[in-house]
Amino acid sequence: MLDVDVLAQARDLAAKCADAGVWSLPDADLLAVLDTAHALEQLAATVKLHAVREVDARGIPASQHATSATVWLRHRLRVDVDVARRSVELAREVERRPGLDQALASGAVSVAQAQVVATAIGKLPDRLTPDLVDAAEAVMLGWAQDFEPKAMRQLSTGLLAYVAPELADETDRRAIERDEKRALQTRAFTLSNQGDGRYRVSGWLDAEAAATVTAALDPLCRPSGDERTPTQRRADALVDVCEFALGTERLPDNGGDRPQVVVTVPFDVVRDELGVGQLDSGDRLSPEQVRKLACDARIVPMVLGGDGQVLDVGQARRLFTGPLRRALVARDGGCGFPGCDRPARWCHGHHIKAWTAGGATALDNAALLCGHHHRVIHQGEWEVRMAADGRPEFIPPAYLDPERRPRRNTFTLRR
Repeated sequence: MLDVDVLAQARDLAAKCADAGVWSLPDADLLAVLDTAHALEQLAATVKLHAVREVDARGIPASQHATSATVWLRHRLRVDVDVARRSVELAREVERRPGLDQALASGAVSVAQAQVVATAIGKLPDRLTPDLVDAAEAVMLGWAQDFEPKAMRQLSTGLLAYVAPELADETDRRAIERDEKRALQTRAFTLSNQGDGRYRVSGWLDAEAAATVTAALDPLCRPSGDERTPTQRRADALVDVCEFALGTERLPDNGGDRPQVVVTVPFDVVRDELGVGQLDSGDRLSPEQVRKLACDARIVPMVLGGDGQVLDVGQARRLFTGPLRRALVARDGGCGFPGCDRPARWCHGHHIKAWTAGGATALDNAALLCGHHHRVIHQGEWEVRMAADGRPEFIPPAYLDPERRPRRNTFTLRR
């Protein structure tokens, strides 16, 4: 029987140790303190698990009108509900698994390792005999001597093959089929307006679909010497793939029309200078975004009068098409921005002098730019101009080169 007074004395001794400084200890003693404190922590956790299980078995939470042992423990110990739930579940499992209980009590496994063992044992097929279940537990307790919980969790996926290889193949097949069915049924994609100019993308894919998306995005996510984070590169790659799909003109009709972007701008702004636009979704675009779309996107300009009356609805058109597009690809070979290796099929045609400012849709007023560098140019820090030899060259901002010497993409020139 546990002596409560002894436990209280151990607590008091631990409190004295907690108040003592460790800065003066030699290395060997400091490491001994670390190891011993960790062992004490695990032993104390084992005592707590035994207490949790007994509280649960006696029905104390129900007698105090708690909805569950987990909720009671959360309130009693002031811990997160997930911590309380794991404690209750592990306490019940420890009672069912004397070997696991003994490993905890002896300090052979940590609480986190014990949770991995309990979870793995719980996933074994019901038709496994008790001897084989015990053997699986012994295998995992052996792993605990060498591996941290994460590694044990990864190893546990092949646990059945250690103890019952004749069942492993069939069980794996059933598990894969079950996972595939669940993944297919729960697949989802959401695009949520956050109300601050951002949209949140979230969803679930099955393994095959994820492999397809990854294969499409990975070539566009390689670092290219810019300052984008990996997540920013993936976001840009997703947009690039969608722009490429729109450019193929092979997408199905949408309400009788080909997929397209409608940009609405006030008449006075169009006459003088391009300003804020509005998409058919209701979202507003900055002048910079409108100019970028106007360069080489399938857009429908809708012109409004001062009273909001629709004065004109233009025709959807791609500004750089046919022979002009082919000539542009032949000249630039791909994205013209210095250092970029995006191929031509992923690039837009950019008006060096904006068409809203009277710029011609002509080869001597055009440059191929990938989606990312098209955005960079429209941000205004870099400039692009046509050199004397009829090829575009790029002027960096002064903070990159105080002399602002023109640069070219030597990668595409070598193609």
